Amino acid sequence: MRARHVMDLTVKELRTLWREPLLLVLVVYSFTLDIYTHATAMPETLNRASIAIVDEDASALSRRVADAFLEPYFVPPRQIDLAQVDARMDAGIDTFALVIPPDFQRDLLAGNRPELQLNVDATRVSQAFTGAGYIQAVVDQEITGWSGQEGTLPVDLAMRARFNPSLDPGWFGGITALIGAVTMLSIILSGAALIREREHGTVEHLLVMPVTAAEIMTSKVLSMGAVVLLATGLSLTFIVQGVLQVPIAGSVALFLLGTALHLFATTSLGILLATISGSMAQFAMLLLLVLLPLEILSGGMTPRESMPEAVQYVMLSAPNTHFIALAQSVLFRGAGLAVVWPQLLALALIGSVMFAVALRRFRDFLR
Repeated sequence: MRARHVMDLTVKELRTLWREPLLLVLVVYSFTLDIYTHATAMPETLNRASIAIVDEDASALSRRVADAFLEPYFVPPRQIDLAQVDARMDAGIDTFALVIPPDFQRDLLAGNRPELQLNVDATRVSQAFTGAGYIQAVVDQEITGWSGQEGTLPVDLAMRARFNPSLDPGWFGGITALIGAVTMLSIILSGAALIREREHGTVEHLLVMPVTAAEIMTSKVLSMGAVVLLATGLSLTFIVQGVLQVPIAGSVALFLLGTALHLFATTSLGILLATISGSMAQFAMLLLLVLLPLEILSGGMTPRESMPEAVQYVMLSAPNTHFIALAQSVLFRGAGLAVVWPQLLALALIGSVMFAVALRRFRDFLR
């Protein structure tokens, strides 16, 4: 290959991408608004649920219970009157309303069993069932601590959460969305670049030029990979760290190195899929068959340990599996090169094999 030919073809690919407004909008959306949405809207977890407190006891215990509902699970509780409960829930202002009755502390000291009333807006199903259990656990913990019965238990469990002390689901959601965007956009852009050549009839122009198939494919891998790598760095800096305030524990440069090796494999995969498909519609159908297993079975959504062993071994051949392990180790746990070098080596090997297979298919495609 000649470096001058590769660079000229790379510039040509970048100029062509610049003339595709829909693809540019997709890139911008995937690395900005989509990441923000994944980080701030996670319905499967309790996050910033609205709760109101009706404190008719006004005792030290009732104030302790009211102050125990903290972020990120709940928004700061609003103190309201009993007459406001129905109106606020009808208006959708509160998801939960906890009513503490009069003489609650006195009845508890007298050995009685006073009852608290919890009103739940069940139309918000994702938070209603989970939140009710959270509230019961918080109330039980505060009452137990206030009454001094903690020491009577044979074991005192002290829980400490590492890497995410506040258990904020947005930290996990933002990084996971960023990893998914890298894979999806790299496959789409590289595959669309080849299909666009076929649909516009510029493949024939390339064939009469003094360039080889390896130079053409390398330029597509370099150009689309550079666009996604640049978007990843900007998104990690301004969206993840800036807007979402997610702390990065490890080296950003090491993460971008792993991202570059991952892009080497996924852009080659995109070109391979484009050589198989005959049109953009067929390419989109192939994407569904490839992206869904990559996203679901690679350990980004659920831990790989919970999957069947056969699936775990098969997914070792996918670049996503190693990239997700590398990204989580570097960004969450602050791992260095001594820890993630096996993932870097695996990405380089998978990328080399993927590039060789795609290049062979690409040569057949040109013929």
